[in-house]
Amino acid sequence: MVAAFSAARDSHMKLLTIAAVVFIINIPFGYWRDNERKFSFRWILPVHAPVPFVIALRILSGLGWQIATFPVLIGAFFCGQFVGGRLHRMRKSKAGSRVSSCLVWDLVGPMRKMH
Repeated sequence: MVAAFSAARDSHMKLLTIAAVVFIINIPFGYWRDNERKFSFRWILPVHAPVPFVIALRILSGLGWQIATFPVLIGAFFCGQFVGGRLHRMRKSKAGSRVSSCLVWDLVGPMRKMH
């Protein structure tokens, strides 16, 4: 009984860890997506570019392809895209200057000017 509980807990923790990584990976892609014209090729690319990373995470982690994992990872994928888009809109509305499509560049660029 204890071993079964421990195995279930470990698989849930693995799923939540992979979901957190998927969420974080998608934030910069959502940031990029928000700066492109909707449904254009340049908009579709940041939506689909992270998919190979998610598949690789699934395979490398040994998570498997159980149907119950799909809603969690798909939810994490779209939440990361959503949060990235929100960050872009927030930076765009607060920044007096124009923001780029690259979250890393927009975050690091002002720090480089300070030195």
